[in-house]
Formats: sequence, structure tokens, C-alpha cells
Amino acid sequence: MTLIPTKTKTSYYRRLYIAYLIDTGVSTVPQIMLETGMPRRTIQDTIKSLSEIDIICVFIGATKDGHYEITHWGAINQKWITNNLQHIITVL
Repeated sequence: MTLIPTKTKTSYYRRLYIAYLIDTGVSTVPQIMLETGMPRRTIQDTIKSLSEIDIICVFIGATKDGHYEITHWGAINQKWITNNLQHIITVL
């Protein structure tokens, strides 16, 4: 029996994955699109929603040549994300 992940779980994992990518240098929307295959709007909406789980993400630089940075992870354990990255990707 295969469990289908809930929308809540996929939304949470999407946030963790995008925050992880930003923190590891894949820090622009076009780069994240190439890495994940996600649509631009999904990525933009996900970045905006990171603060809902206490991940602070800021945009650095000008509109055309700037990038995102994670400045605070809140209660999220970055090591857990790294250790479970393949599972996160599989769920998504």
C-alpha cells in the first residue's frame, strides 16, 4: 500500500526544498526552475510563504541581478533536510 502525500506535506516539503536550494547557492528563480522543473509562479509563491514556517528569506541586489538568501531557519533543522533530501524530492 502506497501512501499518497497530503497537500500539507507536499507544501511543507516544497518549502524546505526551495529553502535548501537557496541556502546552497541555487538562489534565483530561474536557477530554481532549472533545478526543480517547478513553474515560476509556484517558486515565487513558495519563497513568499517561507516566513509562515519561520524561515527568513531576503532578496539581495537589484531586480535583474539579485538573489535570495536564507538569513534564519527558525526551528528547522538544516541537517535533517540534507539527510532526507532524496526523500523530500521523491515526495515532490
